[in-house]
Amino acid sequence: MPVISTILSTGSYLPERIVTNADLEKIVDTTDEWIHQRSGIRERHFAAENETTSDMALKAAQKALESANISAESLDGIIVATTTPDQTFPSVATKVQAALGVPICVAFDVQAVCTGFVYALSVADNFIKAGQLKRVLVIGAEKMSSILNWEDRTTCVLFGDGAGAMILEAKEGKSGSERTGIFSTHLYADGKLRDLLYTDGGPATTGQSGHIVMQGREVFKYAVTFMAGAVNDALAANNVSAQEIDWLVPHQANIRIIEATAKKLDMPIERVILTVEKHGNTSAASIPLAFDEGVRSGRIKRGNLVLMEAMGGGITWGSALARF
Repeated sequence: MPVISTILSTGSYLPERIVTNADLEKIVDTTDEWIHQRSGIRERHFAAENETTSDMALKAAQKALESANISAESLDGIIVATTTPDQTFPSVATKVQAALGVPICVAFDVQAVCTGFVYALSVADNFIKAGQLKRVLVIGAEKMSSILNWEDRTTCVLFGDGAGAMILEAKEGKSGSERTGIFSTHLYADGKLRDLLYTDGGPATTGQSGHIVMQGREVFKYAVTFMAGAVNDALAANNVSAQEIDWLVPHQANIRIIEATAKKLDMPIERVILTVEKHGNTSAASIPLAFDEGVRSGRIKRGNLVLMEAMGGGITWGSALARF
């Protein structure tokens, strides 16, 4: 039998500080109505000043380990998707490794912005299928509040902080209706569109991390098309219809993009995990946060077929189909 990647457990963490749209009205020229109408966001979580991306990643990882009832020492791989690392180097993954007390293993970060978790999941899945790793901790963690431009009211109101984790484990695969784990992942990028969403800085240019710059209307247009395409590719690759999907777990950037994607799939919004209203856009943390929310709320159950999809700066986009 082939080796497959099964989802052993999930975990998540949100910082204590909640920032509502009403709070932002006091510091930005905006209104709750304007923000909610355009994005669906009511509130988001911001990390404390001394709280780092690795701090949040660690807490999400600990919850995933607790849910799986396994020790950190049993991990042989840690992959963190983030665009807001604590430092240029070392990686967030190695910091998490040290904090958890994981012995020598594979540990590195992946940077694909909002698509980062799907990219990291794909990398972990392929390590497992190649027989190189057996139990991999995959994390999406972001401190987006650290790269916001508070003079740009169109972007600073959209983002939040947090972390989500998923543990993949190698098992012998089954076929047909008993098939479980990660079915397939589909990754894409088009660097010609990189100027639609970027930061205006970096180590090799300004020496600073920079702030988010986004052409919102153009991003919206491509997001609906690209994410629907990635979803259809995942369905076609596995000979699965949209009606067979139990849950869609999309990147939580904008409620209108999510609704448009669901409509293209003819999928009722009741079968979509939505966290954008309370989390905002947490970039690479978005999908694992939403997935864990679905699991802990009792909606995503064992045996459910789940489709994940995202688009982010780069422009990058992708999808993953899995049976939980």
